[in-house]
Amino acid sequence: MAVGLFALVSACAQNTTDEDLNPERQLMALQEVSKKRSRGQRVWCVPYARDLSGIEIRGNAKDWWGKARKTFERGKEPVVGAVMSFRATRGMPLGHVAVVSDIVSDREVIVNHANWHRNKVSLQMGVKDVSKNNDWTVVRVESQPGRYGSSYPVNGFIYPTSGK
Repeated sequence: MAVGLFALVSACAQNTTDEDLNPERQLMALQEVSKKRSRGQRVWCVPYARDLSGIEIRGNAKDWWGKARKTFERGKEPVVGAVMSFRATRGMPLGHVAVVSDIVSDREVIVNHANWHRNKVSLQMGVKDVSKNNDWTVVRVESQPGRYGSSYPVNGFIYPTSGK
């Protein structure tokens, strides 16, 4: 099974940069998802993002941005391995987190994330910056291949290396 999961992640790669997500972390994150499902547990974005990025933050996704301030660098530029922190909204009251897996252009990235579609992991999904100032404060997320849904507010990116 582990080889199959690794092959799936490798086959989905559309890497246009020289940086890659850590394949061991990708495999471990997918194995954890598989274990949770086998126990009948729900797959959530927070533990998946924590496993995939190595950013050890606890609590709801909406709280990650504030909690990261004391331990991790944060910013407005996407970087492979960084966590995109979505703000809470009426439709997404707990917020959302996704891990950048590739940079397509200055206004588009690819992310891996969990529970965008209930209880599922979405690999290699596009995210487009649609903010007025090109600052990644508002994005549209690929909900199905080639289809981008509503706009969502974003706090920014949490970088996986400790900044303090």
